[in-house]
Amino acid sequence: MIPANALTARTDHALPTRLARSAAVGSRGAGMPTARFADWLAGRADAHRFRVERIPFTGLDGWSFADGTGNLVHRSGRFFTVEGLHVAIGDGPDAEWRQPIIKQPEIGILGILAKEFDGVLHFLMQAKMEPGNRNLLQLSPTVQATRSNYTRAHRGSDVKYIDHFIRPGRGRVLADVLQSEHGSWFFRKSNRNMIVETTEDVSLDEDFCWLTLGQLGELLRLDNVVNMDARTVLACAPVAHDEPGALHSDTELLSWFTAERSRHDVRAERVPLAGLPDWVRGESTIEHVHGRYFRVVAVAVEAGNREVPSWTQPLFEPVDLGVTAFAVRSFGGVPHLLAHARVEGGFLDTVELGPTVQYTPRNHAHLTGAARPPFLDAVLGAAPERIRYEAVHSEEGGRFLNAESRCLFVETDAATTPDEPPPGYRWVTPGQLNSLVRHGHYVNVQARTLLAVLAAGAVRL
Repeated sequence: MIPANALTARTDHALPTRLARSAAVGSRGAGMPTARFADWLAGRADAHRFRVERIPFTGLDGWSFADGTGNLVHRSGRFFTVEGLHVAIGDGPDAEWRQPIIKQPEIGILGILAKEFDGVLHFLMQAKMEPGNRNLLQLSPTVQATRSNYTRAHRGSDVKYIDHFIRPGRGRVLADVLQSEHGSWFFRKSNRNMIVETTEDVSLDEDFCWLTLGQLGELLRLDNVVNMDARTVLACAPVAHDEPGALHSDTELLSWFTAERSRHDVRAERVPLAGLPDWVRGESTIEHVHGRYFRVVAVAVEAGNREVPSWTQPLFEPVDLGVTAFAVRSFGGVPHLLAHARVEGGFLDTVELGPTVQYTPRNHAHLTGAARPPFLDAVLGAAPERIRYEAVHSEEGGRFLNAESRCLFVETDAATTPDEPPPGYRWVTPGQLNSLVRHGHYVNVQARTLLAVLAAGAVRL
């Protein structure tokens, strides 16, 4: 027996090597060849009945607009509410606004179960239907559940494999960190992102499959296959980066980031949904008077393989395709990414590091010159040979309808992205971001999607 006070290594130095070995194994893992994946996913779609229908707000079962506040709430008091948010971030024309926001205080679990087959780590992934996904069925983590789900507040069936993530001692934790959700649409929402390795025999449900990290990298090159929740968990994997140095030391980077958090005075206050300036509620939508940003809608859902087979709920629907991109430059032979210290009204702590560009172009189409978002036009106008990676990925399909972003790594130069970027931007290496993402609320969910692409080897910078 190992004594209770025995010392252990602070870091598992072998884990990055094991992850690299898994990332190197593409096309064919112990579970299924990647070439068979599309047929398998289509088979899972055919095996169940899926239907999503837009409905008026009066068609919502159990949901209503509360007297007085007009907030959209569930009669159980669980799940989430749609409320108003008033944000003030200082001076300037865009320093204050009001908008609808999702308030979901409970912390969910996004967990991927890992197991070694033939000396290679594999990851247990689920074909999961989400009502907001344009193609409905995508590859999700082993467990993707709110606390209401896995405590069965909905009185549905048990969440499969949940014990591996909530019962102590069921496996070896490889990653475990609280990460933010979309700060523009959620108010201070976090999920627990976990990777847990097991040595137990695992009974394979028909909606699940084992894939290597390299196979996941191949699937990340495709549009709308690997869902947002899987991407954010994969980004937390402690992968190795061969970087002899960086433009800024880790201490300098942390000091800059702390200064960014300190210099922004962000005041975000929940307010009644009713009467929000510039937002109009109709029979089926709550939308902005200028048709920008997003709208609140309602849907009725049928899903044969979910814990509850049918339900109704509100969803947020953005007005157009988003663009999420990192500018890439090499300094001293080391790739660097231009990170943006972004202020979003729903963040827990003022700013998080996001990609160089994180915008919906349609929302800014009316702007010209210096009023345009920094670096947006450089990304939109990038020559094809400068685009190192491009795919369209869905955002969180459980709360957002048809929310998609064009995700890119774009090779730039000093003329478009200078050595000394403007305030709020800093050149960082992928390894530095990977170190920061192991801590909560440093790297936002859009940047984590692009980190997942790197972690799985879908692109080499």
